[in-house]
Amino acid sequence: MPSSIRNELDYINAAAREDPRRLIAQSEARYGNIVADIARRVLDIHGHKLILLAGPSASGKTTTAEKLAMAVETAAGAVGMVDAMETAGVRAHRVSLDDFYRETGNQPLLPDGKPDIESVHALDLPLLHDTLRSLMEDGRGDIPHFRFKEGRRTRWDPLVLGKDDLIVLEGLHALHPEITENTAISAQKCTKIYVSVSSRIYDGKEIVLRKRALRLTRRILRDSQFRGAGAAETIAMWPSVTQGEEQYLAPCKQYADVLINSIHIYEPCVFAARVLPLLEAIPQDTPAAGAAGRLAAALRRFDPLPEELVPADSLLREFLG
Repeated sequence: MPSSIRNELDYINAAAREDPRRLIAQSEARYGNIVADIARRVLDIHGHKLILLAGPSASGKTTTAEKLAMAVETAAGAVGMVDAMETAGVRAHRVSLDDFYRETGNQPLLPDGKPDIESVHALDLPLLHDTLRSLMEDGRGDIPHFRFKEGRRTRWDPLVLGKDDLIVLEGLHALHPEITENTAISAQKCTKIYVSVSSRIYDGKEIVLRKRALRLTRRILRDSQFRGAGAAETIAMWPSVTQGEEQYLAPCKQYADVLINSIHIYEPCVFAARVLPLLEAIPQDTPAAGAAGRLAAALRRFDPLPEELVPADSLLREFLG
């Protein structure tokens, strides 16, 4: 998708000082326009519609899926839209692959005997395929809800689709052939989306903040708030996370119809105030200290912006709360 991104440190800092509200508004609008454009395309597909949305950790998959669902419903009901009477009342339903994980005791194992939670085979693929077949062919199915703390499904909710309703299926493996080549999906006119941070931030020719470093910043913030994990723990597990992405996710990027760059260029200015204290609290004699120091040095180069300026519906709220 075409978009204009000014990813130079000098520009970001100058804009943060001189006109922060405009900087934020432009960044939010760029992302919002991409989502709205995809929604309009999807509505051109008749019958049950399926969006498959994949992306690496802390890419903003959950928020993007939610915003796509809302944008489709909004576009369908827009006054003056072509065929508005036919598409009015379209509902969009978000389904997460996380709810299709195999239960504890039935997971694939790594050579060291630990559960392999990064593999596509960590998902209960037969259950997923049966559920999608029911939804696509019969217009109804039962959606499980998986609780990771308990390692099991705790409830099932019925889902009934209207004739033009939409499903957004989001998760790490949403574009994996084990899922997309199943007949329940391959027979559908799917829109396949890959979302990630796809821009670095530069100071001249120097890379100030790499794409993975920005996702790590997001993940540290999210883990500390919502998952009870400290920054050192998140940094320690990050290599295994990215290794799993390289092995299972990166090869599937080629199947995407649309690539979404989820960077909001002002986000380091907002995140720094929250993340720097977490990084600085890591003892220097721990394995995470080196990576923490490098990330902290990068974040200190951004002029701060108050968190209160971030819109309540921003993708960044997935990490800020």
